[in-house]
Amino acid sequence: MKLCRTIADIRAEVAGWRQAGQRVGLVTTMGALHAGHMALVAEARGASDRVVATIFVNPTQFGDPKDLETYPRTEAEDLAMLEAAGVDAVFLPDVGEIYPPGDETIVETTALARVFHGAVRPGHFRGVATVVTKLFNIVQADAAWFGEKDYQQLAVIRRMVRDLHMPVDIRSVATLREKDGLAMSSRNRRLPPQDRAAAPVLHRALEGAAALVARGGATVEGIGELVRQIVAEEPRARLTGLDIVHPDSFEPASGAVTGPLGLMISAEFGGILLIDQREIHP
Repeated sequence: MKLCRTIADIRAEVAGWRQAGQRVGLVTTMGALHAGHMALVAEARGASDRVVATIFVNPTQFGDPKDLETYPRTEAEDLAMLEAAGVDAVFLPDVGEIYPPGDETIVETTALARVFHGAVRPGHFRGVATVVTKLFNIVQADAAWFGEKDYQQLAVIRRMVRDLHMPVDIRSVATLREKDGLAMSSRNRRLPPQDRAAAPVLHRALEGAAALVARGGATVEGIGELVRQIVAEEPRARLTGLDIVHPDSFEPASGAVTGPLGLMISAEFGGILLIDQREIHP
């Protein structure tokens, strides 16, 4: 497995594969890897001749400097996992490599990035879109894999790729969960035991909403009421966002449930913001 810390190094590596006519897959990460990331790598490995993973804790998507400072960094462990999974090259740039002095260009899906979780975390999706654009331009992969847990992020990236005519195929992989239902996330390791025990309430709320819709006759307003009730029963959770949208347009839904819905929840547990999201179907 090749380790590349500069743009020149990763571009040279990919260029050699391109000359050999090989298909390149990409998995972008901020490190602190878990089984969810490995599921993305496995999908990329199965559909590509070569796989590149990136590890870069992107400062522009953090609103709180303390959140950036305390984000887990586990490079040695991450590299061992990626090598075992058959990744061909890892791009590990420093901040100056991605954002050189005088850097001032941003990428933003204006409307989609400012609603829902984007309203809870202003500027977050601008940082995501900007860094993903940079990584796409640097690696120039044929396809890139993202998790469905970050439902709005996936929509932002797909919209960005469409609008800017980027020649990369965006693939999604279903959310992986712990045995108690908690969506796998690098942030989970920052939760103290009591908050970790409380965090699966987000999954229970999503499951409750799905069951309500499956029984028939549900309304969007009723779904919202049920989700709020379930989360409120967990004293260590503070609901910060609840959005129910039409998956195709991301427009807010209301009234009777007649088709699929995207349900997005965010909540704080002891100051750690977690999200969970899924589609529900009548």
